[in-house]
Amino acid sequence: MNTAITTTTAGDILANVNELDWLDVGGGTQFKVLRICEKTGQWALYVHMDPGAQFQAHRHEGTGQFFILSGELIYDVGSAPAGTYGFEPVFAEHRHAHCLVETEMLFLGDGAVTYFTPEGEIDYVFNAMSLKAAQEGAAQLNIAGDN
Repeated sequence: MNTAITTTTAGDILANVNELDWLDVGGGTQFKVLRICEKTGQWALYVHMDPGAQFQAHRHEGTGQFFILSGELIYDVGSAPAGTYGFEPVFAEHRHAHCLVETEMLFLGDGAVTYFTPEGEIDYVFNAMSLKAAQEGAAQLNIAGDN
C-alpha cells in the first residue's frame, strides 16, 4: 500500500510529494505522479526539471494547466517564472519548451499529448494509460527533446 497517496471511497485524494518516488522521463526531467484517472484521461504531476532540460516538440490533444513553483519554464508562448500560472488549450503546439535553471511545477493534464520527431513525424502519444504503465515499470517514457 502506498502511504504517500491517501484515497477515500468518495474519491478524495491526498498526495504527499515528499513521500512519492520520482519517475525519470528523460533528459533531466522527473515526475511525481499525483493522480491518474483512466475514466477521464486526466493526470496530475509534480515536475522537476534540471538546468537545460527540455521537452520534445509536442501537441496537446486536451487542455493542460501548470503552475511554476520555482525556476522558470521558457517556451513558444514566452517566459513563465516562479509564480506563473499557465493554461494550454486543446491542440496547442510547443516546439521549444525548456528551462535554463532548476525548475519545479505542478502540471494538470486533460487527455493525451502527441510527441513529434525532429522531422515532424509522430513519435508517440503520452496519455493516462502510458503514464500508468511507466509508473508501474511496464514502459519507459522519454519526453526530452534529445531524440
